[in-house]
Amino acid sequence: QTYTRKIDFMVCSALSGIAQSANKMANDIRLLMNLREVEEPFGKNQVGSSAMAYKRNPMRSERVCSLARYVISLTANAAHTHATQWFERTLDDSANRRMTLPESFLGADAILLIVTNVISGIVVWPHVINKRVMEALPFMATENILMACVKAGGNRQDLHEAIREHSMEAAKVMKEQGGECDLLERIAKDESFKAVHSTLKDIVNPKLYVGRSPEQAAEFIEAEVSPVLKKHAGLLKDKGDVQLKV
Repeated sequence: QTYTRKIDFMVCSALSGIAQSANKMANDIRLLMNLREVEEPFGKNQVGSSAMAYKRNPMRSERVCSLARYVISLTANAAHTHATQWFERTLDDSANRRMTLPESFLGADAILLIVTNVISGIVVWPHVINKRVMEALPFMATENILMACVKAGGNRQDLHEAIREHSMEAAKVMKEQGGECDLLERIAKDESFKAVHSTLKDIVNPKLYVGRSPEQAAEFIEAEVSPVLKKHAGLLKDKGDVQLKV
């Protein structure tokens, strides 16, 4: 009975770490659903909103965030309990930890069940993602356009000012008129950038702007994720289907 209550804090911290990671992921899913780039599972007869029938609210991810916030908050409770103990231990920890510890485990368990359900049925919409990327890519590509033109003998300061003006005007059309991004068309008509006129389409290839992220993702999965999945394959095989009421 006299073990340090800091162990309770350490246990709650580990469970809080699970909640934090799940919360971050669920938040990102909610944001991406707002952009219509991904969707969490949605039942055939599921109602997204009692008022607006067309809505497909991220109810599962919202539930993860809600529970995660509670589990994270319990860590502070355990920390205060440890910090205020007298000598070996006083009995003011008992009633508190009988709630804090089990609710931390129950909350983390519920979070993991919901996350499993979300990830097993998540839908990604590549065409929506591509449309958004291609809308922003011309602006991202201006640095490469500038460097290529400077390398061909152009004046960097003049070219920088020209790109700035074209970018501002293109963004203005998009914001004020709801028009398409015409930055590349503007650059294609400007003789200052003739050095890249024949290669503009190649410069705005999305693959040129991701660095080593595909390789890094593959390496991380192989080195970090796969060994854990392999080690716990038995547990994963027996998990069964997660059923949620939404």
